Amino acid sequence: MDEDDLTLDPGFAQRFEARGRPDCQLYLISPLDVGGDFPDRLRAALEGGPVAAFQFRVKGADQHEAAKLAEPLQRICAKHEVAFIVNDDMGLAKRLGADGVHLGQGDGDPREARALLGPNAQIGVTCHDSRHLAMEAGEAGADYVAFGAFFPTITKDTQHRPEPSILGWWSTLFEIPCVAIGGITPDNGRVLVEAGADFLAVCGAVWNHPQGPGAAVAAFRDVLKR
Repeated sequence: MDEDDLTLDPGFAQRFEARGRPDCQLYLISPLDVGGDFPDRLRAALEGGPVAAFQFRVKGADQHEAAKLAEPLQRICAKHEVAFIVNDDMGLAKRLGADGVHLGQGDGDPREARALLGPNAQIGVTCHDSRHLAMEAGEAGADYVAFGAFFPTITKDTQHRPEPSILGWWSTLFEIPCVAIGGITPDNGRVLVEAGADFLAVCGAVWNHPQGPGAAVAAFRDVLKR
C-alpha cells in the first residue's frame, strides 16, 4: 500500500488544527485491578491535570462483572470530560455506551466497531511498529493509531520496539492522531512528544507513582508541551 493512495477519515483529527498541532495529551490506561479504592485513585489522577482519555482494561472478567467495575469509573470520567475507552471488547463498549473502543490486532476490524458503536465512537487500533498496519487502520476508519512499546514495560508482554521516528513519519503524512505507548514516564516521554506523538498512553508511571496518581499526572505537564 502506498501512502499517496490512502484517504483517511478525519475522525478524531477534528480536534487538531490544520497548521501545527496542539500540546500532546495524556491517555491513561487502567491497571488490571480496578476494584477497591481505584475509583478514588482515578479521581485523584484526573484532578492532577488535563487528561484526554481513560482506557478501561480488565482481563478475565465476564461482561456483567466488567460492567459493574466500569460503572463508577465511567461516571468519574464523564464528570471530568475525559473520554472513556474500552480495551478490546466492542460488545462491552456497546453495553456501557462508552466513548469508544481500542482494538488490538486480534480484536476485530474498525469497520465492524464503527457499525456497532456508531459514527461518534472513538476507535483506536494497536499498530505496534508497523507503518503498514497503521495505514490499514486509517483506511478502515480508525480515529487514532497506537505505536509501541517504545520503552521496556511490565504492564504487558511486548514484542515490538519502534523507533520514535515512526511518530514523525505518521504525523507528517496523516491527520488522524497517533498514540505512543509502552514504559513511558515523565523522564523519557519528552523524546516522543518531540517526535510527533499526539498522545502519551501511560499506566504504571501513574498508578505506581510513590506520591500518588495526582502527582504523577502533574509531573507530565511540562513533558506534554510542544
